[in-house]
Amino acid sequence: MITVIGSLKGGSGKSTVTFNLAVWLIMAKLDVRVLDLDPQATLRDVAEIRAEEGYMPDIPVKGKKFLDPKKLDKADEVLIDVGTAGLEEMKQAIRIADRILVPVPPSQADIWSTQRFIQFAESLGVAETVSIIGFINRGDTHHAVRETDEAAAALVSLPGIQFVKPRLSQRTIFRRSFSEGLAVFELNAKSKGTIEFNALCTELYPGQKR
Repeated sequence: MITVIGSLKGGSGKSTVTFNLAVWLIMAKLDVRVLDLDPQATLRDVAEIRAEEGYMPDIPVKGKKFLDPKKLDKADEVLIDVGTAGLEEMKQAIRIADRILVPVPPSQADIWSTQRFIQFAESLGVAETVSIIGFINRGDTHHAVRETDEAAAALVSLPGIQFVKPRLSQRTIFRRSFSEGLAVFELNAKSKGTIEFNALCTELYPGQKR
């Protein structure tokens, strides 16, 4: 399955999500291909840190030269991190994708951006072949703050996107683990961030266990 992790707005946490998914899937003994099509190359940077530190498993990250179904079809899972600065590569990735995963921070601006992204994907003629999945990323941890629940309700109402309930909160452990070249569950297997991430993986990859 080819999963594109994308949006039209920066700062949504695409690279962090892609990296953690890659480690999770590879530790589940799957053959995984990881592509970084964002010119900022954040995903490649964290993979290099991981390699320098000698953490296993290794997470090889490829570039746009591998954006070819013939080079990807033998993999069990493909993860593609895309950014708007590489618009043509984003279009190519969406056209070959089976699904698009959209991390949505809890703000009205991000809801609007997600709506535009859905329209952008549909303009490429993939509405019948590619499913778009949205989830709340970097959600509020304080129960008194209502923006996260309001953003979730707004996502549910958007046409053209499937909303999944598991959410990732704005937790320090996501930033810390990423900066160290580790997945959140490698840094602390019992953290709240790990519990949230495992719930998301269970939703996205039902029946698959790490």
